[in-house]
Amino acid sequence: MTERDRLLTVYRGETPDRVPFYLDLSHWFYQSYKVPFDLSVTVHGVEDDLLACHRKFGAGFAIPNRISYFDVSYPPEVRSAVFRQETERGPELTWTIGTPLGAIRRKRLWNEESYSWGISEWGVRSEQDLRVLAYALSRAQYHPAWERYTCWREAVDGIGVPYLSIGYSAMGQLLNYWMGVEQTLFAVADIPAVLAEVIDEINTNLLKLIDLVCQSPAEVILMGDNFSSDIQSPRFVEKWSAKFYREAFGRLHKAGKFAAVHVDGRLRGLLRYFASLGADCLDAVTPAPMGDLTTQQCREEAGPALILSGGVPPPLWIEPASDDDFRHAVLAWLELRKRSARLIAAAGDQVPPGAPEHRIRLMRDLVEEFGRY
Repeated sequence: MTERDRLLTVYRGETPDRVPFYLDLSHWFYQSYKVPFDLSVTVHGVEDDLLACHRKFGAGFAIPNRISYFDVSYPPEVRSAVFRQETERGPELTWTIGTPLGAIRRKRLWNEESYSWGISEWGVRSEQDLRVLAYALSRAQYHPAWERYTCWREAVDGIGVPYLSIGYSAMGQLLNYWMGVEQTLFAVADIPAVLAEVIDEINTNLLKLIDLVCQSPAEVILMGDNFSSDIQSPRFVEKWSAKFYREAFGRLHKAGKFAAVHVDGRLRGLLRYFASLGADCLDAVTPAPMGDLTTQQCREEAGPALILSGGVPPPLWIEPASDDDFRHAVLAWLELRKRSARLIAAAGDQVPPGAPEHRIRLMRDLVEEFGRY
């Protein structure tokens, strides 16, 4: 079987010849080979060098980075722009939104060491800013660009299944892009009615995107807000986001699609919760020592039917973790196949920059030897 065959077999609830082996090598690849990484620029063409890297290591490809298979536009009364400028601190990106209600902006600053764009200025600081954001995002219009997906699907061929990512829900937009954890939680406490109105407006519009991707050629739709149960507990998700996710999962399943949810933080409570909401797969599952559940506890909490994709926490990819530490984590994850074939061997989120090549190969070899059914 190819890695594509294995992954789709798992999603169909069947048993492949071995556990699928998938890694998100994009960030590792960009840093290792100094590939320009600009969040303000969406990748449309196939990244042949990135796919060649996956083939080199025998790792399946699923998670596109900076790739969008649809376009977003706004009506004339909403002005959205992004620009880059050089500052004393380094390159900085600024996103702006202008509406009849006012304007907001957010910024990210380049960090060469981590090869990433850190938040340097949050964009929403007041109730009025929230209403500006809701005005804009609730009027977003979505347009298919399935030809991009077809090109990527043909280029990936048997080494994987390109996921179609829809990005963040309303709460994810607030936590990760526009407000941050602290200010969002202040809004939860201080202006819950306004926050609920804003979230409902944005998520209602996002369901139009769900309807669009239901018509796409993609088999797996990737969703999620970088969930972590210490920030978004099941009770928190139930109050602020569950209505959207239940409806989205239902529409996707009716259209014959599979739904994967990105949960890359603390896990306790979220595994069984998203299983109850109807998710097919939890992506970027990160067990101890970085996560709060052991590998066995991950399966116990998730139950046998939810696909667990992940396994190796980021700290174990790099020093001072030893090869033995790394090997133990991979083997512990592969042991879960004896309890359920709903399993994908991957990194807990991405393979981090600085990970030595031999550990990528080591994981491939361990999956090949010990991941057989």
